[in-house]
Amino acid sequence: MEVIIFIPILFLSIILHEFAHGWVAYRMGDDTAYYAGRLTLNPLKHIDPVGTLVVPAMCYFLHFPLFGWAKPVPVNPMRFPRPRQDMGKVAAAGPACNLLLALICVLVMKIFLLTQNHFTVQTLEQVFVFLQYGMFINVFLAVFNLIPIPPLDGGRVVAALLPMRTAFKYELFFSRFGMWVVFALILTGAVQFLLLPPTRIIVGLLSKILTL
Repeated sequence: MEVIIFIPILFLSIILHEFAHGWVAYRMGDDTAYYAGRLTLNPLKHIDPVGTLVVPAMCYFLHFPLFGWAKPVPVNPMRFPRPRQDMGKVAAAGPACNLLLALICVLVMKIFLLTQNHFTVQTLEQVFVFLQYGMFINVFLAVFNLIPIPPLDGGRVVAALLPMRTAFKYELFFSRFGMWVVFALILTGAVQFLLLPPTRIIVGLLSKILTL
């Protein structure tokens, strides 16, 4: 039952994450994703067989932290008015989208609480389980992607904020070792100690909306 709930939520959250990158890039003047057919909510356009299907399933069954990715949306920073700074905004759009989805899950739960007399207990339980998964998964994905290690979004945000020379050295180093560092954090389980505390804090803050 958990797999039936878990996989679709993670799948949708990852796809909307990538769509957000492309949408913000398009709004700032880069139509690369649009002409590549990626500025769409059609999931088939965003599926990466390994990152969207195989890796999340393995993480779930091996009890690793949630991890996965969709096919990266193509972005051309040279189409932006301020390439470095605007690329940071595009990178931040993915985690921001996940946090917005988590907030939407909480708001829908609040609506169901306010109108609970119109639903059976069983219906409320099923809806809340689904939405709680949605909230937690999206917060975790946002926090994970904000790890300041390129090619993760957090690394690109940091690079956009650093002075140009420092940013160049930063990206050069992590272009060679960044993904290996990320995989090491996941496989050793260290990523849980880094991500679960801020994830719980954000989930706790969002959950306070239910008591208002």
